Amino acid sequence: MSEGSSKPKPKISASRRLFLKTKLLKKAMTMVENETQARKDERERTLAERVPELQLSRMSMQDLQNMCKELHQKMDVVDEERYDIDSKVTKNSREIQELSQKVFELKGKMKRPALKRVRVSADAMLGALLGSKVKESVDFKANLKTVKKEEEKKEEVTDWRQNVESMSGMEGRKKLFDAAQ
Repeated sequence: MSEGSSKPKPKISASRRLFLKTKLLKKAMTMVENETQARKDERERTLAERVPELQLSRMSMQDLQNMCKELHQKMDVVDEERYDIDSKVTKNSREIQELSQKVFELKGKMKRPALKRVRVSADAMLGALLGSKVKESVDFKANLKTVKKEEEKKEEVTDWRQNVESMSGMEGRKKLFDAAQ
């Protein structure tokens, strides 16, 4: 096998495979035809057993009306049975659907075990993730930027009366103006 192809070569040639496919399709078609013919024959045989041929020529008008009433009653009974069976089938299929949904939900839910918090060093974590590829320990703190905090300017606490006197008049306003710039 070459590296580029992942599929092994087929053991049968393409023409042989095509020949077998056509033969299988022909066989399947004949089987379907035979099955439909068998169903037709079975239906005709069953109908011949259950429904005898009617001799309508010898019957009077009253007998024909009675026979029609009987047939209507039989049709009503059959319709009721068909409806009952149909409702049972729909009920059962709905129940099957609900049960299969419950099974699906039960399979989907799995209890998760309670996890415990474990402290792992950075070296151990890298070792677990990368395996034996990492031999030297990595110092994460060395790669961090250092930020120096500026100390807050503390104003000198002086007597407020002196501050008011120095700020009063034009000199004080000039000092404020100069301080702002």
